[in-house]
Amino acid sequence: MPDSIADRIAPLLTEWRHHLHRHPELSLHEKQTASFVCAKLGELGIPFESDIGGHGVVATLRRGGNRSVGLRADMDALPIAEATNLPYASQNPGVMHACGHDGHTASLLGAALLLRDDPSWSGTVHFVFQPAEEGYGGARAMMEDGLFSRFPMERIFGYHNWPGLDAGTVMIHDGPMMAQGERLGITIHGHGGHAAMPHLTADPVVAAGHVIVALQSIVARSINPLDAAVVSLCILQGAEAENQIPETVTMRGTFRALIPAVFDRVAERIREVATGTAAALGCRAEVTFERTVAATINHADEAALGRSVAAALGMPVRTDLPPTMASEDFGWYLREIPGAYAWIGNGPAASGAFLHNQNYDFNDAILPRAATYLAGIAKAAIG
Repeated sequence: MPDSIADRIAPLLTEWRHHLHRHPELSLHEKQTASFVCAKLGELGIPFESDIGGHGVVATLRRGGNRSVGLRADMDALPIAEATNLPYASQNPGVMHACGHDGHTASLLGAALLLRDDPSWSGTVHFVFQPAEEGYGGARAMMEDGLFSRFPMERIFGYHNWPGLDAGTVMIHDGPMMAQGERLGITIHGHGGHAAMPHLTADPVVAAGHVIVALQSIVARSINPLDAAVVSLCILQGAEAENQIPETVTMRGTFRALIPAVFDRVAERIREVATGTAAALGCRAEVTFERTVAATINHADEAALGRSVAAALGMPVRTDLPPTMASEDFGWYLREIPGAYAWIGNGPAASGAFLHNQNYDFNDAILPRAATYLAGIAKAAIG
């Protein structure tokens, strides 16, 4: 598919992306975003079904043949106050597209447009516009609502923009690409009292401090140094008075790993370390986990297909970057059917504006390249 075709639709893709950026919606609340997607699909004359697994939308192009493929983009934004001062900055206070899902959605609409106007392929392509990717179970919700039974697809592909990687460069790993992640909650139960009489209490604040430090030994001493894992406690809540030792302290965070067996070992050690450390200080630890995302582990044949398509399109291809401990719920799809997930370079991250930063912005220049990549891999997968 010549660059000139995608380049001709670049202004339209940018217009769509800027609209989405102005009107971000949090996970599970993507009603207007989904309505915008449906409206554009209607204008393109592409059939679709909505309200799948929440606000999910699936559009379908059928053109004979017996092969099928899925392409996926995410639609939700983040609870971050935008600081870009761009003319198309978020108009929803405290919410912004700080991860580029606006660009992912616009480029998938672009791929649908390109494939609609391309007579050179046959088969079925499903365009999956997914809500609630940011840790709120959007992929699983769509699957539970019959994604793969209602819209059968042999393979599925997607991508994430990647700040710091040269614009338009495609990075695809064999195997692990992004980590499995789970929310972690720890409540330390003690015995509250006056801060001037600590001997009459079982101080959960002190216990929590020891637990935080002890948990860092898990990756350092319980996990093979050649395996990647992370445990981060990010929220600590206790008493509201300076002279009170509280009854309980709660902590919340996340833990992640690239390999499922390593992930399970980290979970086991979190329970052991937290409960044992708290008990040694006269307190009791209650540990809870909330499963959010599976590891994104590419299938080798599909990753190779993605690399060959990118190279054929003249996009630089890399395989040398390490996987990331960030997570992506595309991994749930890859547990069910073959597929591959790519990173497409967003260009330099000016002033540290990486993903989930208040100054981040998706690079409009990669929209036509991303749309071309998605359309190209769909054609190759069903070719």
